[in-house]
Amino acid sequence: MFKRFCSQSGLLIILSILLTCNCQSAIGAELISSNKQRDAMPSISETEFQSQIDGNSQFAFDLYSRLKDVEEGNIFFSPFSISTALAMTYEGARGNTETQMTDVLHYINPKASTHKAFNRLDLSLSEQMKSKKGDAAFKLETANSIWAQRDYRWLPEFLDAMKINYGAGIYSVDFQNETEKSRLEINKWVEDKTHDKIKELLKPGIITPLTYMVLVNAIYFYGKWMHEFDKKATQDDDFTKLDGSKTQIPFMHQEAESSYMENELFQALEMSYKDCDLAMLVLLPPIDKFNELESKLDSAMLKDVIDNLQENQVRVTFPKMKMENQFDLVKTLSEMGMPDAFAGGIADFSGMDGTKELFIMHVIHKAYVAIDEKGTEAAAATAVVMGKAMAPAPPQYIEFKADHPFIFLIRDRKTNCVLFAGRVLNPNRE
Repeated sequence: MFKRFCSQSGLLIILSILLTCNCQSAIGAELISSNKQRDAMPSISETEFQSQIDGNSQFAFDLYSRLKDVEEGNIFFSPFSISTALAMTYEGARGNTETQMTDVLHYINPKASTHKAFNRLDLSLSEQMKSKKGDAAFKLETANSIWAQRDYRWLPEFLDAMKINYGAGIYSVDFQNETEKSRLEINKWVEDKTHDKIKELLKPGIITPLTYMVLVNAIYFYGKWMHEFDKKATQDDDFTKLDGSKTQIPFMHQEAESSYMENELFQALEMSYKDCDLAMLVLLPPIDKFNELESKLDSAMLKDVIDNLQENQVRVTFPKMKMENQFDLVKTLSEMGMPDAFAGGIADFSGMDGTKELFIMHVIHKAYVAIDEKGTEAAAATAVVMGKAMAPAPPQYIEFKADHPFIFLIRDRKTNCVLFAGRVLNPNRE
């Protein structure tokens, strides 16, 4: 089951699961934490657990479907990282904001069970990592941090939920008076957690004095192939693009036993990583069917692919490459059906602070991947930036005092036809 879960991101298997925050990772920030203990054995049924996995998968493909239409060229992202970062935000959502997030993010279970599902996934991965500690062939490091405005009152039940389900406390910073320092601290934390692969997640201007909370998820993965490619076999060759034009890139070559299936639309190849349950799943359609495949990607297709994979001897040709993408997902997620979360004055995150003043200002996601003969190195981070809408400034009135003669018109604004015109020299005279 866990191996199946790992395949949810489509082309590249990337997980993002939250672990307890490490106080030493923060730079000069006080950790405000609930006194609750993390739930080490979350009670959730297999049905609910599997339904959340399926929901995460469907969100991945829904988001991919949107990104492919707005992004040119390559796309690489960690849907589970995004979903998990938003799951923490979702804990504070109420009313229509909660309903919209539930639908778009496919949080299929009741809220409590949704958090338990994420917690169980985290603990499952943590156990795998413990068994592989110190193994150079496999490294998967994940972390979560929450950064919040100093001296602001957060509801105890929100703090408890973060600790019980995600093992997370809140780092206290001063966004209002130390805006740039706070941004740099968060970026440094992300760089440390991703082995410097994700730099400057939050660019200047993202954090402002109106920021009150930033929820951050970071992941780093390195895995050696079960069957490594021979560097001597790597050769430049043509890569044909969708428009038929060609470009020269290095291709890796190998013959190995791998999980494989094919149908009339595509070939599917799953290449395993050494000493772990992770693998890369590649869907390769003919060029003229690429758009058709993109349009049909969903969780049901993924399940069908996984169910039909069989071990075969496969001669593999695969590009050696690096990719990096960065997105602000506010517009995309809003168009997917959760606009209220991003609308100041409408959003309801009263489960965080007891008010309806908070809203999501940005959902920043950045991802990196490098694929070579030895294996895959990948990193991603997601930041949900929450703030308060600026209080409207008192209206600045222009003085207009008709205490002396004036001219006036009565007109049809639709046609600009003036229906009446006149002047007033003395209002007391007829």
